[in-house]
Amino acid sequence: MGRLLDGRYRVDARIAVGGMATVYRAVDTRLDRVLALKVMHPELAADAAFVERFIREAKSVARLAHPNVVGVFDQGAEGAYVYLAMEYVSGCTLRDVLRERGALQPRAALDILEPVLAALGAAHRAGFVHRDMKPENVLIGDDGRVKVADFGLVRSVGSATATTGAVLGTVSYLAPEQIEHGTADTRADVYACGVVLYEMLTGAKPYSGDTPAQVLYQHLNTDVPAPSAAVPGLPPALDELVAAATARTPDVRPHDAVALLGLLREARATLTDAQLDAVPPRARAEQRDTGEDRTSVIARPVPEPTDPQAVQHTSRLAAPEPPPARSRRPRRPAPRGPLLIVLGVLLVLGLGTGVWYINAGQFTRVPAVLGQTEETAAKRLADAGLERGETKHAFSDVYERGTVMAVDPAPGERVRSHATVTLTLSRGPEIVKVPNLKHKPLDEARRILEEQGLAPGVVTTVFSTTVAQGAVIGSDPEPGTERAPDSAVALVVSKGAPVDVPDVTGETVADATATLQEAGLKVSVAPERVHSAEEAGSVAAQSLAEGSRAAKGDAITLTVSKGPRQVEVPDVVGMKTDEAREKLEGAGFEVKVEKSFPFLGDEVARQSVGGGETAPEGSTVTLTIKGI
Repeated sequence: MGRLLDGRYRVDARIAVGGMATVYRAVDTRLDRVLALKVMHPELAADAAFVERFIREAKSVARLAHPNVVGVFDQGAEGAYVYLAMEYVSGCTLRDVLRERGALQPRAALDILEPVLAALGAAHRAGFVHRDMKPENVLIGDDGRVKVADFGLVRSVGSATATTGAVLGTVSYLAPEQIEHGTADTRADVYACGVVLYEMLTGAKPYSGDTPAQVLYQHLNTDVPAPSAAVPGLPPALDELVAAATARTPDVRPHDAVALLGLLREARATLTDAQLDAVPPRARAEQRDTGEDRTSVIARPVPEPTDPQAVQHTSRLAAPEPPPARSRRPRRPAPRGPLLIVLGVLLVLGLGTGVWYINAGQFTRVPAVLGQTEETAAKRLADAGLERGETKHAFSDVYERGTVMAVDPAPGERVRSHATVTLTLSRGPEIVKVPNLKHKPLDEARRILEEQGLAPGVVTTVFSTTVAQGAVIGSDPEPGTERAPDSAVALVVSKGAPVDVPDVTGETVADATATLQEAGLKVSVAPERVHSAEEAGSVAAQSLAEGSRAAKGDAITLTVSKGPRQVEVPDVVGMKTDEAREKLEGAGFEVKVEKSFPFLGDEVARQSVGGGETAPEGSTVTLTIKGI
């Protein structure tokens, strides 16, 4: 501890140890801020494939500027140490909460899942799949904010997502297609979120077994049971939400987290306050240790009593797993009443204010209003005894225009009655105007589009007498059209003025080349010669036929003749005229018939090329017919 990494980051304490990396609490000495360092194990840093995956995590998450995603600030290497500098979240994981509290009230479960889906929705719409959603990767800060961590298993949606060797992800949350085929898209994250919701509502995972293989078998062959089967009295809307998210067939599930977020809001709107706040049973089903979730975790040390700012917390970054088993000690009888239960949990975990419900006199909590209209959100704030503060506006690719995309203080945060709450309303996706790219070279046009936040799309080439070859003629959408960021813009590019292709068959290669180059075309000669009716050494064929239109600089290939093929002539003397003609034409010859006077016979008397001799394919054989 105390080491200065890369001349900038001072390591203070080890937070967690995973199979791929160790996470430390550190201080950025340049900016004087606390952060988390995720350092790859040195033995893995020697593997180029692991390093590539580690760096991909940094680049992927850095693109996800979302309040519910653990941010990545920097990526670097020093000697054998490859690291990420990440946002430090002081608090706990959802796994800690479920271990100590068991099943949550439906309102708490939905309040946690909603920001998780908002984060995943932003990732999905940006083209990424998390692939390892589980309670260990859901962080709950001391300020009550919910964040998704550990995008170390992300893959671009557009790239191959098949794994090699082992299935990535945690056994209890793997979608059937991940197990069976080793592939995953956004619907695999939806499945995992459905399992997490089941676990929050019931306090237990849907499947258990003595080995990971037994759990995998159940994912493949058994539907996730309804939560109400484990916790009687849960509303059917929650059963339906879990069933939709965990359908074994991917095509039946919501296609991404944004779609599941919509279903969650629809289900929530049907529930009464009594249903949302129903207190679940404290007891939860015992889970066998199948080994699928275990990783070493080191709790943050207890601060010295002299530090007035110190508060003991357990911090989780980059998907740390459950802590080692604690020594057994006698448990006190569970306190009666939900308030005492919650206070007990908070004391055990060392939590500050979180997403639980402490309603003691002058305190209340900010209601969940994300995704709701301004009018609905304002009413919910008023009903909770809170004041409406400043209204802000911002662009959002996740929340519909006019709906609430952010709240300050955050939903679920414990505040005083009559506190002021600021709402940020979505302006919808940020709008980008398509630039005028006419006469711009194609490479420059693509660069301009990317700088404007648009994506170069399909390129079509056409002839033009007014726009230089290789320059843009126009675009689709047209210049000035408003589009969302990253929208594709198709380009029409000039092939230049058209060139009429001349006919050079039968000419020598030298003459044909000169003629074509004079017309502005490039010439190449095929390595293989072919038999043809043209003389040996002359052009037998050209890749662009006479009269074709080509662009200046287009290439044309010439095929050289090695003369006609020599074919053996059939002997047809004595045959009837029609029979002889058929046989000669079948052998590739032209036939000419001459009859002796008087013209009454029909038997071949002689042929111009004798039977058994050879003649050029396609040449003419003359037949003389006997007279009377």
